Amino acid sequence: MNSKTHKDPLFHISRKDPPVWWKRFGIRIIAVILALVLAGIVTLLLTKLNPIDVYLTMIDGAVGTKRRVWALIQKTAMLLIIAVAITPAFRMRFWNIGAEGQVLIGGFATAVVMLKLGGKVPTPVLFIIMVVSAIAAGAVWGFIPAFFKAKSNTNETLFTLMMNYVAIQLIGYFVLEWSVPKGSGQIGIINQKTQEGWIPSVGGNAYLVNVIVVAAITIAIAIYLNRTKHGYEIAVVGDSQNTARYIGIDVKKVIIRTMLLSGAICGIAGFLLVSGQDHTITKDTAGGNGFTAIMVAWLAKFNPLWMILTAFIICFLQKGAGEIATMFNLNLAFADIITGIIIFFIVGSEFFIDYKIVFRKSGKEVAA
Repeated sequence: MNSKTHKDPLFHISRKDPPVWWKRFGIRIIAVILALVLAGIVTLLLTKLNPIDVYLTMIDGAVGTKRRVWALIQKTAMLLIIAVAITPAFRMRFWNIGAEGQVLIGGFATAVVMLKLGGKVPTPVLFIIMVVSAIAAGAVWGFIPAFFKAKSNTNETLFTLMMNYVAIQLIGYFVLEWSVPKGSGQIGIINQKTQEGWIPSVGGNAYLVNVIVVAAITIAIAIYLNRTKHGYEIAVVGDSQNTARYIGIDVKKVIIRTMLLSGAICGIAGFLLVSGQDHTITKDTAGGNGFTAIMVAWLAKFNPLWMILTAFIICFLQKGAGEIATMFNLNLAFADIITGIIIFFIVGSEFFIDYKIVFRKSGKEVAA
């Protein structure tokens, strides 16, 4: 018999009942305050700058002028639509890490139509072909890993991740083939003189159409997930595939259908980036938003409407951090440190919302 006395661990972590909304909000506010305090200390130690001046510069860099406000809104909209796109798949517990590639391939399809048909067909027809091509391309890029997951139970995380690199290299090849001048590795602005295939500005705001489209898609997906039969099926499959099969849901069909939807919305994001913002295509058109969108969606608990706030916060920090680097002649690494500290605390606050730390009771407490 073992003579050592068994002791329970000093503490353990357990899930707790979801707190009321104002407590969740309060925890996040406290996390932001603590993050600003720590970031301020780091700023003072590393740069000797006044943290208040740094924070004011961050605010000015994000929303200091009307142009900066619109740039922030556009950046938020593009991140938001990708986060919304991956949400149906993530609710289904299909870990779609391939949004970056799906956006790129949608943008690539848009660029091809602009290059090959710009000025050759009427403008309304050109836009219809661009939108359909972008949606189809993104949907196909989502369908491929979904098909193999449904039929062979492949690992969707690795599959979708690898599809990103296929898309990047595919675009890299054609960008080099179509580069202007030849061999430069850049296509340049597509249809710069005629602006064929460019989404027009409305009321002097170049990005207004993009924002309206993203807002409409966000609301539509929120309704789709929470008020439709398809949304219910996605939730059931995410909770338990066995339960879904038991009640008669075709799990394979739901997986493929949901990834077609996710890929299609990513394709629309690619269309908006190429036609409404960049007017060109490169390997960096998605700008890493396919990965950042995962954090945006997770922070919002995969609620499309809450993603508006989380996408805005992330973009605000990114824009403000860039201004810090410029105004104080600091490298971007320092700006990323500040952004990283704030995001870390925001993400970390979710632990205290969902879990609690339970300490071991003393012998006297147990006896009582």
